[in-house]
Amino acid sequence: MTEKLYEKDGSLLSFSATVLACEPTETGYAVTLDRTAFFPGGGGQACDVGTLGGVSVSGAALVGDAVVHYTGAPLVVGATVSGEVDRSVRFPRMQCHTAEHIVSGLIHARYGYDNVGFHLGEDEVTMDFNGELTREQLDEIEDLANGVVYADVPVTVSFPSPEELPNLSYRSKLDLTENVRLVTVEGCDVCACCAPHVSKTGEIGLIRLLGFIRYKGGVRIRLVAGEKALADYRARCRAAQTVSELLSVPQEKIAEGVTRALAASDTLSQNNAALRRRLAELLAGSVAPTEGNRVFFLSEVESDPDVARHLAAIAIKTTGGIVAVCYGEGERGFRYLLASEKTDLRTVLPEINRALSGRGGGKPGMAEGTFAASREEIERFFAD
Repeated sequence: MTEKLYEKDGSLLSFSATVLACEPTETGYAVTLDRTAFFPGGGGQACDVGTLGGVSVSGAALVGDAVVHYTGAPLVVGATVSGEVDRSVRFPRMQCHTAEHIVSGLIHARYGYDNVGFHLGEDEVTMDFNGELTREQLDEIEDLANGVVYADVPVTVSFPSPEELPNLSYRSKLDLTENVRLVTVEGCDVCACCAPHVSKTGEIGLIRLLGFIRYKGGVRIRLVAGEKALADYRARCRAAQTVSELLSVPQEKIAEGVTRALAASDTLSQNNAALRRRLAELLAGSVAPTEGNRVFFLSEVESDPDVARHLAAIAIKTTGGIVAVCYGEGERGFRYLLASEKTDLRTVLPEINRALSGRGGGKPGMAEGTFAASREEIERFFAD
């Protein structure tokens, strides 16, 4: 059994311990200690990383009652080693996890909803609740949660006996009867949890609810806190500054600038579509009517699926055979669009594809795909 130092003190990052076992694995070594501050993962939070005796620890896992540490080199059984948990990984996770407890506790107390899903990712936290909330309600919860942070209240851990548990009110996803660890945010929340937390809510710094979606009859909320909230704020400010510079507007008028840019883009798209239709009409009208097949090769400037379709739709009115529009020439040949009003393309497409190393399919009047053949081979085939 490993004494789990992280259960009583989440701020403990440095410790010493005796090596009880060291076994080789496929990727390194599995080391068991008599005591550890390394959290092995659980409750939606990933395991710690750091060093043991100067050797890197890439992860940890709970195996029975022992915490197994996965190291990059062996440690001597019986030796006393110094352990160091990586604060840059542990502390932001503690900030986010305690923030999740506060938000979940407030939502449960105010609306009676339960947290039925929780994941602490590298960039943000997601929480699932079994009831719906509005943006206004979540704004209120966010204000209350940050009020708990400003109050800098204690976050404590307790291990009630099986006899005490029935008389206690606490949140839990499981029906627990023994070995229960309760994390209490004074005046806000009591929840069964195995993970390390900050010791006072002021250490969180800031709680920010990024957004939410409807999910399985309830809501899924995205949250950042502490150092992750600061990183998110910086990233958003930099993005806003970039957009501000691109649009040549002050940051506070970005929305207006984007609205104008989108309106201008829509106008350009409409004009471009009209020009493509006109181009297709000119291309189709440049060739005299014929009773046979007709082949068009679009240039790089004209190479557009919309032009190809419009061109084919016009050209089939003045031909008795098949219209083949080839475009997008590349290393593997051409993209093609075939159209006909008199020939069921499904009956001839297998032969066309075989002759021109093509792949594709379609409906009786239109087919699309690719030809691996050269321009000369395509022209020769449809001229026969």
